[in-house]
Amino acid sequence: SINTTCFPCSTLIACTWDDKLQRKMGETMGDECLISDVDVLLAPGLNIHRNPLCGRNFEYLSEDPYLAGRTASNIINGMQSRGICACAKHFAANNRENNRLNNNSIIGERALREIYLRAFEKVVKDSNPAYIMTAYNLLNGTHASSNAQLLRGILRDEWGYKGAVMSDWGTYDSLTEEVLGGNNLKMPCGNPDDAEKLKTALKTGEVSLAMLRDNAKWVLLS
Repeated sequence: SINTTCFPCSTLIACTWDDKLQRKMGETMGDECLISDVDVLLAPGLNIHRNPLCGRNFEYLSEDPYLAGRTASNIINGMQSRGICACAKHFAANNRENNRLNNNSIIGERALREIYLRAFEKVVKDSNPAYIMTAYNLLNGTHASSNAQLLRGILRDEWGYKGAVMSDWGTYDSLTEEVLGGNNLKMPCGNPDDAEKLKTALKTGEVSLAMLRDNAKWVLLS
């Protein structure tokens, strides 16, 4: 086992409004990753505190999207200055922990952009994290991990994100659907037949070779 630092919870870090302190924490986390031989740290989490009872609030930063985005950017810049890959999560609109694999966050476009996505937009533009992890939940009827409007449209085309997009562990959507949606890396505990189904989708033309190469490119560049 390796001794590690127990940092204050994310909400308290955001409450400091201290850019230098937040970056310093990110640097220290990066240093500990180097000592522990960890390449990617699955942090920070920056979803909005929509409900005070959300079971992930201790890991998220704030009910204010600007504060959440700025704090997360400081932490990410600190971590990545040490050569460690940050993974901002959970993209997007993970508003509850209970039954979040089936929860459908129904949000209008204005509220989505001004509240739920703004912190992620700031993080992409101010710190460009190596990875972004998608959420378990559905967003307006489509799982976040295979939501092309969210991942290809907003994240890539509008914001110009240059890192890789990964799923959370054990997502419901198939690997094929996630590739089509713009999710570049499937994490463990998925369907064992996913790889074969993706090969079939490639043969039938449902998924193109160019799309698979594009996925691999983002992972290799991260």
